[in-house]
This record gives sequence, C-alpha cells and structure tokens, in this order.
Amino acid sequence: MLELEHISFSAESENGETKEILQDISLKFEDGFIAITGPNGGGKSTLARVIAGIHRPTAGRILLDGEDITDLSITERARRGISFAFQQPVRFKGLTVQDLIRLAAGKDITVGEACDYLSQVGLCARDYIGREVNASLSGGELKRIEIATVLARGTKISLFDEPEAGIDLWSFGNLIHVFEKMHQNLGGSILIISHQERILNIADKVAVISGGKVEAYGAKEDILPELLGAVPSVCKVLNDSVKGVE
Repeated sequence: MLELEHISFSAESENGETKEILQDISLKFEDGFIAITGPNGGGKSTLARVIAGIHRPTAGRILLDGEDITDLSITERARRGISFAFQQPVRFKGLTVQDLIRLAAGKDITVGEACDYLSQVGLCARDYIGREVNASLSGGELKRIEIATVLARGTKISLFDEPEAGIDLWSFGNLIHVFEKMHQNLGGSILIISHQERILNIADKVAVISGGKVEAYGAKEDILPELLGAVPSVCKVLNDSVKGVE
C-alpha cells in the first residue's frame, strides 16, 4: 500500500516568490487501478513526481507498505518497486527495444520473453525487438514500449503521467485495451494521471486534485457522476478538463 500523509510541496517561481503547489495531501492507494484527475495546473504531475522521488516534499511523509520512503532517491524507490512513466517517453539513440526491456527487467531475459512483453501491449514483436528507441518510433509506439518495460519490471506501484498525451486516436484506443489488460493481470497499484473519460471509466477509484488539494477521492461509481456533470460542484472544479476522445 502507498500512503501519502499531509504532503505539501513548494517551489520558487520565476519572480523569486515561493509558490505552494501541493497543500496537505493525504491519500491511501491500495492495490487496484486508481485514476488521478483534475484541471491543468492543479498539481497532478507534481504529485506524480513527488511519489516517484523526482521532487522531495517540503512537508509530510510517503509510506510504501509501512516503510517511510520520503527521503529515498528515485533509484532507491525503483528498487522498492515503484515505476514511473513520463508524459513524453525518453528516446535512446543506439539502444534497441530488446535492450530496454532487458534493462527494465533487471535480469538477462531471453528474446522470447522480451517478445512476449511486446505482444502483451499489442506490438508485433519481430517488427520491434531489434529497433532503436529513437525518433523512428511514433508516440503511440513509444507509449506501448514503455508500458512493456513496466510489465517487465512487475513493480508494486506503476505510475503513468498522462499516457494519452501527444498520441493519435488509434493509438489511444489501443492504450485503453493495454491498461484494461494490465488491470486484469498485473498485481499491485496502477496510478494513472489523466483527463480522459475512457481511462477514468476503467479505474477502481478516482482522485480529484485541484489547486494543490484533494477535492474528492473514492470509488469510481461515487466520483464519476459528479465529474461528468450529474452533480455540478466537482464538475466545476475540473473546469471541463475531463473529456472523452471524439
């Protein structure tokens, strides 16, 4: 279980003023699929970076299965079982897809095992296993390869920051199927930061972050009607940021 206890985070703005981005956030993420949503600039990506260890909170604690990991580096958190996928996957000139999956797995896996991870995310393994992770790959291909590396790691916490960003509609539709499969087959917690209704619809729980605070958190069945307009209070908080792909 991942627990955030009274997490706050402040950063210095360009004019030298201190801006509080996260304010006293307390959340418990049990095993399952959790979507984190809210308006742009509300603190969602900052929260993801705090969980991953890229940013250190200015107040509060982060617990993983009861262990305080607040002061651990991103590398140490990865060793504890936290995976983080950026909005824009990193490209590695000279590194093949097979190399990347092997590095993610942390062991010398076979070509067949690497191909199996690619197949799980809907890629024809023989077309990708020897390709470089460079600009020749589309945004959707990179997203799926990155998810394959998360599958290879098999971590307790799999954290994705707006996986739909910058990809086409066809690739987005395939991503939904990949996440549904992950939800069925991968243990632990899957945390996805997203505005997209189709992603929210496959979550077990939904957290709404706005103005650096938790506006709502609970079962999808309790939160989504408010997000989608049945109850205007939380819908207003989102400023119409939760929209399906048309």
